[in-house]
Amino acid sequence: MSKSTGKVSIITGAPGGRILLTGAGGFVGRHLANRLLADGKIGDNGAPISSLTLVDIALDHMPSDPRLKLLTGDLTDPAVVSAAVSGGVDVLYHLASVPGGLAERDPAHSKSVNVDAMFALLDAVRAHASPPRVVYTSTIAVYGAPMPDLIDDHTALEPSLTYGVHKLMMEGVVADYTKRGWIDGRTVRLPGIVARPRAASGLMSAFLSDVFTMLRDGETFVCPVNKEGKSWFLSVPACIDHLIHAASIGPDHLPRWRAWNLPAQRLSMGEIVDGIADVIGSHVYDLVTYEPTNPILQANFASYPPYVTQTADRLGFRHDGTPANLVRNALAAADQE
Repeated sequence: MSKSTGKVSIITGAPGGRILLTGAGGFVGRHLANRLLADGKIGDNGAPISSLTLVDIALDHMPSDPRLKLLTGDLTDPAVVSAAVSGGVDVLYHLASVPGGLAERDPAHSKSVNVDAMFALLDAVRAHASPPRVVYTSTIAVYGAPMPDLIDDHTALEPSLTYGVHKLMMEGVVADYTKRGWIDGRTVRLPGIVARPRAASGLMSAFLSDVFTMLRDGETFVCPVNKEGKSWFLSVPACIDHLIHAASIGPDHLPRWRAWNLPAQRLSMGEIVDGIADVIGSHVYDLVTYEPTNPILQANFASYPPYVTQTADRLGFRHDGTPANLVRNALAAADQE
């Protein structure tokens, strides 16, 4: 089946129907699980989903569906990995990770989950299919801070946080395992995905989501970076579109390194507030103050340069389009939490 992207003709693959999703209890994971169940297959040409195995430390408020298998536990436990792959896996979505703030505070824990457990999972899953299709969510933290004047597909990867180092290590493993024919891997680097629920997520970038939900709820928002600080934003519905698309593209069209940046809008915090005001009203301006007191946050999450996504554009990935559409999509997803 051909999918027109305006630049090339992408021949979509035909992923099988046994799906394994790690990190399924997280923000992106829950939305992806619901979408997979609703669609019933991955992409237009995928096989019907016969089983969807969800794995996480906790799996709360999951839908009732005969295709679902819920597995609670830690991927550092070999028994959990064995149970997760026991029925065979055609497509693995690997979202589980120790996030940035927690990884920086406890690098040993980050290594055990973000590196060692992923090695174990890939080795287990490749023994049950030939080869399984693997979608791995990496991060723009692989670029480090401060960033260069432009980010594109050829920018050097120089992570400054432990989280980014471990993610980059596993990007290489996905590429190597793919080269060896053990998996059919594809790594997508996530920008800021909004709007995440307000919780103790361990994410240093939580303020990028909090601005949406706090202003929606009429709460005051103290922005910890300056008004002009720019970041890259993508709504979770658009992110889910990207993850579905990433699994459906035939392997012949993918780059050799098998990793690319997802498109996003480069917006300042002031422009985000403007977008929220356009959607829910100008009263939000009275709720916002800027107190840029954290240089680490400013450097890592509010000093993003222009962003070019040549590979993703060629493959048919698209962002939300406008700041107002980003806000609408982000708030619609937040309302489902």
